[in-house]
Amino acid sequence: MTALVPGDGEGRNGVWLAEQGLDVMTVDAAIKGVEKARAFAAARRVAIDARQADLMAWDWPVAAFDLVVSIYLHFPEAGRRAVHRHMAAALKPGGLLILEGYTPRQLAHRANGSVGGPPDVTMLFEPDTLREDFSALEILELAELDVHLAERKRHIGRSAVVRLVGRKTA
Repeated sequence: MTALVPGDGEGRNGVWLAEQGLDVMTVDAAIKGVEKARAFAAARRVAIDARQADLMAWDWPVAAFDLVVSIYLHFPEAGRRAVHRHMAAALKPGGLLILEGYTPRQLAHRANGSVGGPPDVTMLFEPDTLREDFSALEILELAELDVHLAERKRHIGRSAVVRLVGRKTA
C-alpha cells in the first residue's frame, strides 16, 4: 500500500506507517523537518520519500495513494478547501483519507493550559466544513470529541478534535 502524509514535519506519522509496511511519501514545508524525517526513518531502519514543498503550491499527485493521512494540519481558510480537495484527489479509487484536527472549542482548552492547535479560529475545523471540503469522498466516520493528548511538546492536555475517515469511491 502507498501512503501520503502531507505536513508530516519531522516524520513521526510517516515513519510509523513505513514501519507497518507501507510505501510512504511525506511532504513538509520546512526543510529542517524533512531532514529530521529522513534521519528518523534511517534511525528506525525504514524508508520514506520525504519531500520539501509548500502544499498550497505543490503539484499534487492524482489517484496515486491508497491512504492519505492528515494529522493536525491546519491552513488559512483561503487555502484550506483547495488543499483538502487535493488530498481527496490524491487517493486511488477505494483509497482512504484519515484526518484529525482541532475544532474551535480548542481555543477554550488553550486558555486553560492545553497546548496545540492554531490560535486563529478560522484555521480550526467544524465537522460540517470538513464534510463540505471532502464532499467527493464517502464519509465513513466524522466525529467531534474531547481527548487527552500527550504528544511531545506540540499537543499536550485536554483537546477538542475532529476525526474524519473518508473513502474515495470508484
